[in-house]
This record gives sequence, structure tokens and C-alpha cells, in this order.
Amino acid sequence: MPWPRIFSAIVAIALALGMLFLGGWYFAVGCGAIVFLGQLEYFQLARAKGMAPATKTTLFVSQLLIITAALAPQLTDAVFPLAGTLICFYLLFQPKFASIGDISTSILGLFYGGYLPSYWVRLRLELAPAAAAESNSPEVASGAIAHYLDFNSNWLNAWQHPTTLSQGLTITCLAFSCIWAADIGAYVIGKFFGRTRLSDISPKKTVEGAVFGVLGSVAVGVAGAWYLQWPVWEASGTGLGLMIGIVSLLGDLTESMMKRDAGVKDSGQLIPGHGGILDRIDSYVFTAPLVYYFVTLLLPLFKA
Repeated sequence: MPWPRIFSAIVAIALALGMLFLGGWYFAVGCGAIVFLGQLEYFQLARAKGMAPATKTTLFVSQLLIITAALAPQLTDAVFPLAGTLICFYLLFQPKFASIGDISTSILGLFYGGYLPSYWVRLRLELAPAAAAESNSPEVASGAIAHYLDFNSNWLNAWQHPTTLSQGLTITCLAFSCIWAADIGAYVIGKFFGRTRLSDISPKKTVEGAVFGVLGSVAVGVAGAWYLQWPVWEASGTGLGLMIGIVSLLGDLTESMMKRDAGVKDSGQLIPGHGGILDRIDSYVFTAPLVYYFVTLLLPLFKA
């Protein structure tokens, strides 16, 4: 692996972990910056296909989604259709008639590049009671917004007692770890042992790498469920890891499909050795809402 790629990966992981552990507005602002840069690359792909999306309006309302997810997460789902309406109004009053492609590309940019990533902010900062019923933290019990490190005990000792940690922190850490395990497992096994092409959309991906990546995600999910003392941790951890492993792969293939259609190898050149922002966050886009609803809706069912 080239040194620029390794160095860029180390810097990216350090920034991601810093945002994750600091939480609060550090995490929200970091996600907002990633959304902004990712959408710029997405709209560049769209323009390469001759589309004329409402770029500035979509960028603006997407940041409103991130802010809403941080301040009032329960209103995020209401802001999304309002944001889409505003985009359509903007396109309606342009000197040049907007095409179906222009409208569709703009709305997809809002959904794919803004709304779905906003679930990471909700997952990290919103302490849903359903996701934290077993915690002894008064912040968790009251459903408060997580700020900074979210610990009610010493940093070093807190990890020995996961119930003292913010649910938003631990669950987001677990989700990130599953994605990383899936990506690393798929890359290593696919590179050295992959023989069967997975899809023509992404020729370098192999069935062997994909299977091992999903298994790696499952292994981390089970270990995390045991550590967090989830009910029926074998089943709940397997379910989470399997879901993340599969969906992160589908997210990667979806972004590859958009790049192939636009006729480019990478979505951008922002990250040396890795391409653009979208090339790095494609596995995270569809994962966020599924993890959020797994924890808030499905996990409590394991206690029944």
C-alpha cells in the first residue's frame, strides 16, 4: 500500500475518532463539513452527466438538517420534506426550465448526501430512552443531548463499566468498528485470496472479500454486544454485524455505480491515495439510519 494512502488513512481515522469521542457540537460540525464536501463531489458527478441541480440550495438545506439533528433530532424527519420542497421551489423559478433529471438529482443529493448522514448525528447525540434503558446515567435516563465525552466517571475507568458511558458514544463506536472490520477484511482477503468477481460495477471487489468482510463485521458486532451487555448478545450482535456488513458493501457499490455512470475513477482528489470524500464515506451513508432504528426499535425486542 502506498505511503500517501497509509498516511491519509491514519489522519482520517484520527479525525474521526476525535469527533466521535468529543461528541456534542464537535461531532455535529465535523459531520456538517463531511456532508458539505461530499455533496460537492456528488454534484460534480451529476454535472458530468449534463444535469443542472440546485447545488447551493441543497447544500444549504442539508446543513439545516445537520443542525436540526443536533438541536432537535425529533424534528429532522419533518425538516427533510420541507427542505425538498424548498429545492423544488428554487428550480421552479429558474430562468431555464429544470428537467426531471435536475429535480431528481437535487432531491437525491439531499437524501443521499444530507438526510441519511444526519442519522449519525442523531445516533451520536440523541440519547433515546429505548436505546439506553439499562444505563444508570441520569443523562441517559432523561434523554438529554450528549456533550463532550459524556462520561460520568474517569476516562480510563469508564471503559471498564460500559453502562456509565453515553449510549450514543458506545453504539456509534461499535457501528464504526463494524464498518472498519468489513472494509479491512474485504480489502485484505479480496487482494490476496479473491478469485471470483462480485460485480461488474466494481471489478476489484470479489465474492471472497465480500464474504470475509461481512464475517468480520459480524465478529465485531458480537464482541461489541457482549461488551455492552446487550440482551441475547449472541443474536443481537450477529444481527447488527450482519446488517452493517451487507449494507456497507451496498453503499460502496452504489457510489461505484454513480462514478461509473459519470465516467470517473474517483469522486474527487481531496484525500491523497484514497480519492474523494465520497470514496471514503460510501460505506457509512446507508448504514446510519439502519443502525439507529436497529438500536431504538429492534434491540428492545430482544428484552421481551
